[in-house]
Amino acid sequence: MVYDRSKTIQNFDTCLKLMNHADYILLHFTDMLGFLKGRTIPAEEAENTLREGVGFDGSSMIGGVSIEESDMIMKPDASTFTVYPYYFYDKSVVSFICNIYRPDGKRFESDSRYICQKITEKALREGYEPTAAAELEFYLVQKNKEGEVYPVEKHLIDKQRYFDIAPGRDITETYRMNVSNALLSMGIIVERTQHEAGAAQNEITFKYSDPVTTSDNTMLYKFAAKAVADRKYGWTATFMPKPWPDKPGNGMHVHIGLFNPKNGKNIFYDPKGYAQLSQTCRYFIGGLLEHAKALCAIVSPTVNSYKRLVPGYEAPIYVAWSSRNRSALIRVPEYFHGKEKEARIEFRCPDPLCNPYLAYTVILEAGLEGVRKKIDPGEAVDTNVYHLSEAKRKELGIRVLPTSLKEALQEWDSDEICLKALGKENAEKYMELKMREWKEYEPHTPNSKNEVTLWEMQKYLYA
Repeated sequence: MVYDRSKTIQNFDTCLKLMNHADYILLHFTDMLGFLKGRTIPAEEAENTLREGVGFDGSSMIGGVSIEESDMIMKPDASTFTVYPYYFYDKSVVSFICNIYRPDGKRFESDSRYICQKITEKALREGYEPTAAAELEFYLVQKNKEGEVYPVEKHLIDKQRYFDIAPGRDITETYRMNVSNALLSMGIIVERTQHEAGAAQNEITFKYSDPVTTSDNTMLYKFAAKAVADRKYGWTATFMPKPWPDKPGNGMHVHIGLFNPKNGKNIFYDPKGYAQLSQTCRYFIGGLLEHAKALCAIVSPTVNSYKRLVPGYEAPIYVAWSSRNRSALIRVPEYFHGKEKEARIEFRCPDPLCNPYLAYTVILEAGLEGVRKKIDPGEAVDTNVYHLSEAKRKELGIRVLPTSLKEALQEWDSDEICLKALGKENAEKYMELKMREWKEYEPHTPNSKNEVTLWEMQKYLYA
């Protein structure tokens, strides 16, 4: 069955009709660190579960509650109804993304989806309707008998892989087609697919939406990419930011736009502005640049993320903005010059292991603060930032992103934007979880700064 989830399903009666002869229902949520969690319900329990939700132990959830207040409820959102391809489980399985509630009927404050819903509602109250898109890259890998992990196209030793499409040379093309078919059957509209710069590195781009829906679709996209790789090919799809130091990393380039909810006009567009951007958009960029170092703790959230943010692989390390220029942290795409609806910005330091709900939350909070405070982003840097001397970068006021998770957390701790975005309790929970991760890594710190350790491979390869 193929359907378009953009034509939102409003009620559970419709869902029950669409389920046909489903065997099981998966109920999903995303924990604070960005992992998809949930439980399975027999289809016979569908009607009661969909209307009442299902209880679970919230004290066992990462970023959850204390053991003495552990009872929580997962309530499915009808608009997230998803039908999985039969071969995912060799059964008829559907799923819903859930909102988390306390027993008294109030939303759980640390539910990532709720946090993102609140920033979206806040933007609307201020007169801005945000749009969000995500471009996630990932590798397809295998393990040999010795336990070595390698790309499934290891036999192709040349490095010019970008946009490969020839049969026999790109063995991942049919895989991307299968993932696209799966996503379409799940109600997610695929716009394009491509082979990326690394061997067996892929990108599949799906249609933009509001930040919450795009976050939902990001989690389902990762789920589908892994399921197709495993069930059809015996491969592993890894979203680890930097599996190998000498190969391109996996990014999650984020696109953000702001529209007027009353008339549908693109607030970021001005035909007379630099790169056809409005002053409001410049202020939004100013807010992102102002808080960029602190945002890294959320959008580049792992030890391994900072092995990706190094020179030489188009991953940004300098806090600057520009049009078209991929060496800048914030880029203004200009594929379709003069088209109002295309005016947007691209934030390039996030990676696929971030929690997308929290990532969009902090990005929007920082950008909107830039608008409120009229933070000027400075002049755009239209030359390759990597080719500038240190003295020239200093003259232009170009700062450097954090070089480790620990450094990013220190920036996070000293920037109030994080408290504003997530709230004090959630910010403290996140800091505690990530400092614990850093301390786990410290005994494994390599001699070479960019070396990817065995600890990282074990921690992040299957995340």
